[in-house]
Amino acid sequence: MKVVLRGAQVYTASGFSQMDVLIDDGIIADIAPSVPFRRDIVSFDFTSCFLFPGLTDVHVHLREPGFSYKETMKTGTMAAARGGYTSVCAMPNLSPVPDSPETLAPELAAIRRDAVVHVYPYGAITRGEAGEVLSDMQGLAPDVIAFSDDGRGVQSEERMRAAMQQAKACGRILAAHCEDNALLHGGYIHDGAYARAHGHRGISSESEWCQIERDLRLAEETGCAYHVCHISCRESVALIRAAKARGVNVTCETGPHYLILDDSMLQEEGRFKMNPPLRSADDRDALREGLRDGTIDMIATDHAPHSAEEKSRGLEKSAMGIVGLETAFAELYTHLVRTGVLTLERLIELLSVNPGRRFGIGTSLAVGQPADLTVFELDTPYTIDPNEFASLGKSTPFAGDTVYGRCRMTMVNGRIVWQENTIEK
Repeated sequence: MKVVLRGAQVYTASGFSQMDVLIDDGIIADIAPSVPFRRDIVSFDFTSCFLFPGLTDVHVHLREPGFSYKETMKTGTMAAARGGYTSVCAMPNLSPVPDSPETLAPELAAIRRDAVVHVYPYGAITRGEAGEVLSDMQGLAPDVIAFSDDGRGVQSEERMRAAMQQAKACGRILAAHCEDNALLHGGYIHDGAYARAHGHRGISSESEWCQIERDLRLAEETGCAYHVCHISCRESVALIRAAKARGVNVTCETGPHYLILDDSMLQEEGRFKMNPPLRSADDRDALREGLRDGTIDMIATDHAPHSAEEKSRGLEKSAMGIVGLETAFAELYTHLVRTGVLTLERLIELLSVNPGRRFGIGTSLAVGQPADLTVFELDTPYTIDPNEFASLGKSTPFAGDTVYGRCRMTMVNGRIVWQENTIEK
């Protein structure tokens, strides 16, 4: 089947240019100012839209197997497609935890059966993510994108050193959730002005950055390819910036919520609770500067769906985590691109190019490449309504926001996996 996407502003190495994109049997066959009309080609008119490589999210929770009441492989990947994502990396806090080829098998089966976008699973660093005994990293390596115990920091320096050595031997990235349990003190939101004013127990920034500091030293020692998950505070940015200057093989991500919100915006609702927590405006500004100077390599959603009941217990008792796949691009475009903090080209680098390059996934928008792409209309405002989400999770701090950037189409290997208000001719 041949399809042409006509008239969009198409992302190229030199910026955006109005082009037609011809897709033949799932492969990009031509990108040209005009592709001639033919009766055997299905055409879609995307004049006034923007077309760029499918987004890549290296940090999502798809919840299957084990927690399908929160999300399923089908609903999670449909949410990804609706948000413009064509590749996602699925975290291992599942049941069973994928810590061996045998325990990874149920997740791989669900991916093959139900995923509508590319899904790349993580393997656990330790058995059961318990932090004590290393997983079967050698056995897992051929079928996982990287290793992580996301949701839990590896507390033992000796264990983390051994994990880095093993990950390097396997040729895989080690992606760390950095959190020192000894510094948590029962906290559940940022240890800042809001926590003090409202009588909440706070999570210090030190609980994040002190473990990053340790891991950067270990990564430098072992030569491991190291990736820091969801950084949230200014000290983390400074440490990673300095490590990169020393030549440490490190990349990092932050989330849309940390770039847009801060703890002064908290409300007494579970939809504002995630880990790490929303921190101060100074931390938010430091993260934005990290995007501008290249310290922060990519933006990942940490899409973490929960049931409505689990998120209905207020700040103290609600489960940690929010959904993000269906709001990320619009929120970032609205609050960072339209305000001049970032260019649209830089946002595409952070959401597609850089994560794909670091993790060895995704494709470029070029002739001969698989047609993994997305199309957005950027000029019409709309309101974020969680009831419209494909995800089973509905908890987002962005509910009710007026934003720009609606996904009109997402293709994976040339197959339309999301389509909205498109005009077929």
